[in-house]
Amino acid sequence: MLIPASLLEADTLTSLIEDFVTREGTDNGDETPLQTRVQRVRHALDKGEAVIVFDPESQQCQLALKRDVPKEWLQALSD
Repeated sequence: MLIPASLLEADTLTSLIEDFVTREGTDNGDETPLQTRVQRVRHALDKGEAVIVFDPESQQCQLALKRDVPKEWLQALSD
């Protein structure tokens, strides 16, 4: 299920983004400051290039590129 970023409180969204950009395997040796990486992800969410995916079974959220999300999910978000 997709969750619109606008439904999350600002602190919750920031925490989600920070968790995502600091996960092992996401930096690939990138020395870019945390704040810059957070701004990049926030910008991608604002532009609709990235989405928040929530799995009700595991109760986990993750970020994904819009192009990697099943079209049915995107359709449900716009309904």
